[in-house]
Amino acid sequence: LNGVLTALAGQFQHERGQRVALVFGASGTLTRQIQDGAPFDAFLAADEEFPDQLAAAGLTRDPGVVYAVGRLALFVPSGSPLKADAQLEGLAALLKAGGVTRFAIANPEVAPYGKAAEAVLRKRGLWDGIRPRLVLGDSVAQATQFATSGNAVGGLIAYSLVLTPAVAKQGTSVLIDAADHPPLRQKMVLLKRAGATAAQFYAYLQTPAARATFRNHGFAVPQ
Repeated sequence: LNGVLTALAGQFQHERGQRVALVFGASGTLTRQIQDGAPFDAFLAADEEFPDQLAAAGLTRDPGVVYAVGRLALFVPSGSPLKADAQLEGLAALLKAGGVTRFAIANPEVAPYGKAAEAVLRKRGLWDGIRPRLVLGDSVAQATQFATSGNAVGGLIAYSLVLTPAVAKQGTSVLIDAADHPPLRQKMVLLKRAGATAAQFYAYLQTPAARATFRNHGFAVPQ
């Protein structure tokens, strides 16, 4: 969400004259912080499960809203021996040849994009072989840093991050078929302590203008 949410916060400030402060992190980590009393007003997760946990615990004003649907991409940094293809045939061949040194994904235990990446690797029969070579980011943003560092042959990361200029100039990418992993339906909730500005931003994220921005940054939007 780094790129798109920063853009949306800017739009909101320009149109409404109100500023929101953004804090980024892995969905699981932020969930634990909220459960421990962290002073957040709203929570935008990369899945539905973590907001549902907060709602079930009575920490939210509402059951939540799906604001976007994430997509996964295979990113290959410049100079890597890996060939980028949506079926991961290049990764399978490179792994068989012993050419995969490190491969980046988000940690499946705390990051929904990591769970999606694991599902793709399992579907292609690569999970067991590549697992010892995985470098895990605490969030998909950190996994992207690993994938672009040159120390990894590539990574399965968020399509929204692949589209940012800073990442796009560092390699090539291919969009993974959405059918290859469980849908990354991303839900947000308004927390009980939310003030007026947070509530207005929460509502703004559901407007047609905000949904257009989500699409421009590589997300699908709920129908």
